[in-house]
Amino acid sequence: MNTTSQNKKKAMNFTFRGLMCPVFTPFKPDFSLNLEKIPEYALYLKENNVHGILVNGTSGEGYSMNVEERKLVAEAWIKEAKKYNMHMMLQVGGAPLPDVITLAKHAEELKVDSILTLPELYIKPTNTNDLVDYLEIVSKAAPNTPLLYYHIPMFTSETLSMSELITEAKKSVKTFKGIKFTSNNLTEGKAAFLASGNDCVVFLGADSVLLDAFILGFDSSIGTTFNMSNLGFDIMELMKRKDNTKMTEARECQEKLSAVITTISQHGNWVQTMKAAMGLLTKIDVGQPRPPLKSLTRAQIKEISNGLVKLGLKVNI
Repeated sequence: MNTTSQNKKKAMNFTFRGLMCPVFTPFKPDFSLNLEKIPEYALYLKENNVHGILVNGTSGEGYSMNVEERKLVAEAWIKEAKKYNMHMMLQVGGAPLPDVITLAKHAEELKVDSILTLPELYIKPTNTNDLVDYLEIVSKAAPNTPLLYYHIPMFTSETLSMSELITEAKKSVKTFKGIKFTSNNLTEGKAAFLASGNDCVVFLGADSVLLDAFILGFDSSIGTTFNMSNLGFDIMELMKRKDNTKMTEARECQEKLSAVITTISQHGNWVQTMKAAMGLLTKIDVGQPRPPLKSLTRAQIKEISNGLVKLGLKVNI
């Protein structure tokens, strides 16, 4: 089989299933990239049985970096992903289309395992065909790399049917392999999951409804809390046993995870608060969020810390 045929075959296979961590981008106090932190971060994830990472996503603040910075972050992470045999998904959207194309081409040069893209954020697609056409443009920039779509309506305001998108994209976008579904609307999520079939995947992106999604048949998720808590992994393992006697235990894990999320996120934007929690719950200091996001105050961090302690978690301060 020649190289071209091998690459095409790779593009048609996307086998990763399970939980994936959307990694934070470490910044120094002056908000410049802290790439030196990434090897330590990657080792920490590996030691905690993380087998997949999403780079430059929402939690990774890809939208707050220029093209060259996003390339540098991707280059730093791909080294670690290869070292530890982690699946690396790279988010290339959230930028003008010429930059998205540049980032997709760079992703393919790095041989990342998959790419994820947001929709066009200014000239928004008004129907499924428009969105499929956009995905096809991105796909052609990385024709040998599996492509997934990033559905996160709370930020994009894009509310097209995801089941319809999956159905249509599977027909015409050769590298299309699924979506990241960041929404609590599990009725829509279930429809998308059914449309995905065996050749595509729907990653849940809402940690607070993880158990309910697994009950509906989901088998994969990309969740920020997976960086700092084993509760999501515990829920998945309990559900894998297909033992009804474990449902109470799984429900207790979900209730605790939801309480952790509420305790953390009530003090500000998702990324602001989760970055602060990462420093409280792990040994990895990912720094402050980059402007226009603001850092939490010491009082807010202390309140989060106290709340996590009340939930039985060990914190660093």
